[in-house]
Amino acid sequence: MSLFGLFGSKDPSEKKEKKQLPWENLTSLEQLDEISKISETQPVAIFKHSTRCGISRMVLNQFEASYDIDPAEMRLFFLDLLSYRQVSDEVAIRFQILHQSPQLIVVKNGVAVHQASHHNIQTAELKQFTEI
Repeated sequence: MSLFGLFGSKDPSEKKEKKQLPWENLTSLEQLDEISKISETQPVAIFKHSTRCGISRMVLNQFEASYDIDPAEMRLFFLDLLSYRQVSDEVAIRFQILHQSPQLIVVKNGVAVHQASHHNIQTAELKQFTEI
């Protein structure tokens, strides 16, 4: 038995495979019109992430690890709010949401129907927005 097994940890050379989510990068103001249109037939989730914040990175990793909604049921948009500050500001204005980071916003029929930030971002809550 190796020392890794003895102490209950895995061999660090065995990398855990990271789940790939169907993120679409939100980089322009025009995409907000597209998001509103898409949300008429399919809920849209916008994840606002700060690349300089360790908490934001941790929340994003937890979100990605636990996300299990079929891409046909919800579209995912990723917003690097430091690189696209104007887009981030417009998200807050258009969807009448106080800016926070990290933040998850769910849009249905052009309206924000859910928002959560920091450790309140839970993928389990998203299923309710995929039901008709």
